[in-house]
Amino acid sequence: MGQRLRDIKETTSNTAEILRQIGTPEMQMSLDKIKETARTAQSIIESLKDPAMVKNIENLRLTAETTQNMSMKAENMVKEIKQTGVIDEVSATIKSVRKTIDSEDGPPNFAEITSAIREMLQSISALVEELKFTVASSKKTGTLYTAEETVREASSAYKNIKELK
Repeated sequence: MGQRLRDIKETTSNTAEILRQIGTPEMQMSLDKIKETARTAQSIIESLKDPAMVKNIENLRLTAETTQNMSMKAENMVKEIKQTGVIDEVSATIKSVRKTIDSEDGPPNFAEITSAIREMLQSISALVEELKFTVASSKKTGTLYTAEETVREASSAYKNIKELK
């Protein structure tokens, strides 16, 4: 029985110490923080029950589901494309073009070709401008009309000579 009394005395002493510590300002601050955290958690739980929030959560779930389905469809599409061999053919074509461009027997430098085509187009443009100027000039002087009459007369003379034979 003496042991039992000592245990009760010790338990009582420990309880008194715990109650004393609960009363300290630091413990009160900790308990206040716990209460505030509990209130915040309760507020969050209540806001999650709001019909608008429930709808938003459902929309997020549907969006995630749709994204997953689209991902699976894209993956299947890539598999199908690979099975057709189109990617391999395109890859082989690209490699062939690169080899042709890089080879010494291949076409000349594309920059040179582009430059040559540009010069040719400029020359044609200059010729067209010169022809326009010549036609305009001949209209003023009548040279074009005179040349046309000369061609007609020469053609007529050729026909006459041919008929005489």
